[in-house]
Amino acid sequence: MNLIYAAFAFLLALVFAFAGVTRAGAWLIERRNPPAGDFADIGGARIHYVHVPAPANADLPPIVFIHGASANLEDQMLPLRPLLEGRAEMLFLDRPGFGWSGRGNNETPSAQANTIAALMDRLGIKKAIVVGHSFGGVVTAAFWREHADRTLGLVFLSPVSHPWPGGATAWYYRLTTVPVVGRLFSETLAYPAGTLQMDAATTCVFSPNKVPDGYVAAASIPLVLRPAAFRANAIDVAGLYDYVLAAAPRYHHIKAPTVVISGDRDKIVYATVHSVGLARDIPGAELVWVRNLGHKPDWIAPDLVVGAIGKIAGSALDLQAMARTVEARIAGDTQGAKCPDLKVPEAELAPT
Repeated sequence: MNLIYAAFAFLLALVFAFAGVTRAGAWLIERRNPPAGDFADIGGARIHYVHVPAPANADLPPIVFIHGASANLEDQMLPLRPLLEGRAEMLFLDRPGFGWSGRGNNETPSAQANTIAALMDRLGIKKAIVVGHSFGGVVTAAFWREHADRTLGLVFLSPVSHPWPGGATAWYYRLTTVPVVGRLFSETLAYPAGTLQMDAATTCVFSPNKVPDGYVAAASIPLVLRPAAFRANAIDVAGLYDYVLAAAPRYHHIKAPTVVISGDRDKIVYATVHSVGLARDIPGAELVWVRNLGHKPDWIAPDLVVGAIGKIAGSALDLQAMARTVEARIAGDTQGAKCPDLKVPEAELAPT
């Protein structure tokens, strides 16, 4: 019996030790990654955002940027703001629960789209081109569905949008959503395990392209390892399949100018399911397919992203020619050889 008590005491000590490490780690992450912008209380959630006002000589309409899973507003702002500064009013925000934003009642992409629209109201942005990366793609599509009258156009970057083969997500996301056990996991093991895996995971996000020097620190990616943010991310990802299963059949109703930019070497999402599916289902959508591009067109091909925004705004730009220029630039990229390619059986590529 004493052995049992000793084992229990040891396990309890481990739990408290990991909890202490996580608390200390979260404190250090916040010290190193302070808020970059302002805050607004939207529907009970304190939303962190960076608003770049419209310049006097703007040649583009307002643009709203929606980041993907595990990220925050810095992930799109760092590569794209410099190329658009002085050309447009811009809104970058931490999706609810991410970065420095509170979660509030924003458990679905539709709820998050409504929160973004309310923030636009607060800032006086009546209509905008919406640019969504990865998970931000499904929020972008939801934004049109909830606020079509406020949508000037849609730009999808390596989006998630459709049901994918098997509907699987990483085990740690599913575990985190389990009551009690999931909270215990996020408060003890998620931070140390995530810290150890972050460099390898980031390599696969960019693969086959090179991770920009200092990317993880510059884009404040460790913010997602704090317990509350980790849980918000897990809830979003774990609930994604069921959400897109219901949403995808309605994409043919979208009547906004649309560009979809995707790489044929994306190792995070099934580009042949999501990007090809959006281009197929949204009337008039243009698919810009880039060879040897991974999951990060916002960082690897920001000029192409800005071109897509310009074309949505009415400029006569040849995005396919721009894509060929990007391909020539990245043709020799071979990073992340250990990251497995995502392949979909031909039988599962039928229209949904």
